[in-house]
Amino acid sequence: IRCWSNIPFITVPLSRAHGKSFAHRSELKHAKRIVVKLGSAVVTRGDECGLALGRLASIVEQVSMLQNQGREMMIVTSGAVAFGKQRLRHEILLSQSVRQALHSGQSQLKDMAVPVLEARACAAAGQSGLMALYEAMFTQYSICAAQILVTNLDFHDEQKRRNLNGTLHELLRMNIVPIINTNDAVVPPPEPNSDLQGVNVISVKDNDSLAARLAVEMKTDLLIVLSDVEGLFDSPPGSDDAKLIDIFYPGDQQSVTFGTKSRVGMGGMEAKVKAALWALQGGTSVVIANGTHPKISGHVITDIVEGKKVGTFFSEVKPAGPTVEQQAEMARAGGRTLAALLPEQRAEIIYRLADLLTDQREEILLANKKDLEEAENKGRLALPLLKRLSLSTSKLNSLAIGLRQIAASSQDSVGRVIRRTRIAKDLDLEQVTVPIGVLLVIFESRPDCLPQVSALAIASGNGLLLKGGKEAAHSNQILHHLTQEALSIHGVRDAVQLVNTREEVEDLCRLDKLIDLIIPRGSSQLVRNIQKAAKGIPVMGHSEGICHVYVDTDASVEKVTRIIRDSKCEYPAACNALETLLIHRDLLRTPLFDQIIDMLRVEQVKIHAGPKFASYLTFSPSEVKSLRTEYGDLECCIEVVDSVQEAVEHIHKYGSSHTDVIITENEKTAEFFLQHVDSACVFWNASTRFSDGYRFGLGAEVGISTSRIHARGPVGIEGLLTTKWLLRGDNHVVSDFSEHGSMKYLHESLPLPQRNAN
Repeated sequence: IRCWSNIPFITVPLSRAHGKSFAHRSELKHAKRIVVKLGSAVVTRGDECGLALGRLASIVEQVSMLQNQGREMMIVTSGAVAFGKQRLRHEILLSQSVRQALHSGQSQLKDMAVPVLEARACAAAGQSGLMALYEAMFTQYSICAAQILVTNLDFHDEQKRRNLNGTLHELLRMNIVPIINTNDAVVPPPEPNSDLQGVNVISVKDNDSLAARLAVEMKTDLLIVLSDVEGLFDSPPGSDDAKLIDIFYPGDQQSVTFGTKSRVGMGGMEAKVKAALWALQGGTSVVIANGTHPKISGHVITDIVEGKKVGTFFSEVKPAGPTVEQQAEMARAGGRTLAALLPEQRAEIIYRLADLLTDQREEILLANKKDLEEAENKGRLALPLLKRLSLSTSKLNSLAIGLRQIAASSQDSVGRVIRRTRIAKDLDLEQVTVPIGVLLVIFESRPDCLPQVSALAIASGNGLLLKGGKEAAHSNQILHHLTQEALSIHGVRDAVQLVNTREEVEDLCRLDKLIDLIIPRGSSQLVRNIQKAAKGIPVMGHSEGICHVYVDTDASVEKVTRIIRDSKCEYPAACNALETLLIHRDLLRTPLFDQIIDMLRVEQVKIHAGPKFASYLTFSPSEVKSLRTEYGDLECCIEVVDSVQEAVEHIHKYGSSHTDVIITENEKTAEFFLQHVDSACVFWNASTRFSDGYRFGLGAEVGISTSRIHARGPVGIEGLLTTKWLLRGDNHVVSDFSEHGSMKYLHESLPLPQRNAN
C-alpha cells in the first residue's frame, strides 16, 4: 500500500497483471482503451458557476470521434458541483417572495446576497443535469453514455471493486462510453477553499486519483489528464524561466518546482503528477495537457492520441541523448560561439570538412550502401528518390569542391558593414551582417544535403538543427560525425545537431522559441506540410518546381534539342528540371518540332499533351490531367502558345515561380521574356538545370527559394544572414536634437570599409 495525502493506493491491483506503458509519443496512436480525465477548470466556466458548454461540446466531439474509430473511451469528469451551484442559486433567487423583493427596492434587488452553498448539496442538485447534458451531446454522434458514481470506499471493498470492474467491461463491450464521477453528494466535506470566496468545492485530488485508479484497474493504454495548465513545467508556470517539460520520467520530481493549484478545486499539479506516476507504474501511459486553451482545446485529445507534442508525456524510457529542445539550445549556444570566431577559423573548419569527405570516402560509401540496400529491400522508395539517396565518389568530390568554394567566399560574410551613416557629430551608425540564429533544415533522401547545408551554416555563423529522412539514417550519421569532427578543431562541435529522436516534423515546426528559420529540402508535399505546420517560424523554400522552357519562332535548331534534353533528361528528379515545354504555334509540323519529339522519344520521355496541343493532333498522347504538375521523372507536358506574351501568361498562371527559360535568337523577344516573367530564375538560351547554388558560384545552397521576402532563387551564405544596427555615440541624448536643442542631425553617408580582396 502507498499513501498520498489521506488516499491509499494499492500498488498492483489484484485484477490487473503488470503491464508496460508506451515508450514514445508516436506509439500513442495504437492506444485502444483510453481514459480522459476532465478537471474542474476544464468543465466549469470562468466564474465557477455553471458549465463551459462550448468546451464540453468540443471534448464530447473528440471522444466520439475516437470511439467511432473503434477505441474504448471512458471519461472521469468533474462539474456536478458547479452545475448544481448554478441551479441552486437560480432556485434561491426565484424563491424570494414578491413582498421581500418590493420591500428591498429595485436597486437592492440587484445586489441581493446569495447564501454560501454547501458543496454536497450542489453536487446532489447537479449530477442529474450534468449527466443529462452528456447524454444529449453524445446522442448527436449516435453514442450512448452511462453514469457511474463511486467513492473512495468502493475501492476498499474487494467485491465492490470486482463489481465496478465487471460493469465497466460490460459497458465497453456494448460500445457505451462510461462517464465516471466521485459521488460528491456523500463524500466527507473538503477543507475550506479560500480562493473561491468561501464556497467549498470537492477536492480535485479525488478525481485525479480516481482516474489513475480506474486506468490501472481497467488495464487502460492511455490516461489523458486535462486541466487549465499546458502541462508540467520545470518552474512555476508564468515565471520568466518556466519551460514546459515535454517528457517526464520517474525520479525527476526533485528537479521540478510545483506552483499553485488549479483555478478550481483543491488539487494541484503535484497531485496530478503523483497520480500519473502511479498509473505509469501500473502500465498506463499518461499525458497531462491544457483542456481550456481556446486555440487547442478543440483538438487536444485527438492530437495527443495522434502522437503530437502536446502537454507533458510520462515515460519510463529515458533516451540516451539530449531532447530536441536541448539540441536546439546547444545549437544556439554553439552558433553564437561560431559567429564570434575569426573568418579564417570558420573557413578552416569548412576546409577540414571538405578534406574529410574525400579522406573518409570508403566509410561514407559503405554507410550509403546500407541505406540503399535497406530501401531496395523494403521497396519504399521510387526510382527518382533512390537516385537522390545514392552517393558516389564523383558526388563526394563535387561536394568537396563546393565546400572549398564556400570557405573561400566566406571570409567577410559575418560582420560585414553594408551601410555607414553619420547621424550627428561623434554619433555614427553602422548596419552589419549577422547570422539569423538557429536554422532547422528538414531533408529527405538527400544525404549530400547534410555537408552542404552544414558548410553554409558554419560560414554564416548559424546554429543548425538537421532532420534527415530515416531512409538515409546511416549516411546522415557518418556525415554528421565528420561535420562535428571538423567543428571540433575550434571547439564548436555543438553548433550542428542531427535530430535522431523520434520527433515528428510537425512537432519540430512548433518550436518557435528555439528555431528562427525552417528550410525544407524534399518533395513538394513535404514543403507544403511544413509550411502548413510551421507555427510562428518563417519557412524558406518552394513547394513545387514546375519549370518551363518556351521555344520561340526564332529559336536556333542547334540549341533547342540540347537545352531541352539537358533540362529534362540530365536529372529528371531535380526541382530545376523541365516539366512543361511551351512551343510557339508556328513551329508545329516543322522539322524543328519533329526533332524535339524524336529526341524525347529516344530519351524515353513520356509526353502529356496540353489542351491546345491536343486539339491540333488527330492522335495525341495522353492529355495532361493538370498543367500544374511536377513529374520528377522522365515525363513532361507539351503545350502550344501563340506568342511570347501568351507564354509569359501561361507561366504566371501554371508555374511555381522557380525557373523558366526562353530559347530564341531574337534579343528583343528574349529581353521581353526576361523582364516580364516573375520567377526566381529566368534564363535565355540556357538549361533550367543551371538554377543551382554550386553552378551559380555560391559553393552550395540550402535550397531554392520562390519566396519574395529575404532571399530568392538558390540560397547561399547571403541568404542565411540578416543585419543589426550598431550606434556609437558619446553622451548623446535625443533631447539635444529638439527644436531648441544644441545639436542637429547630419545623416551623412560614410564610405564603407574595404572588403577582403580574397
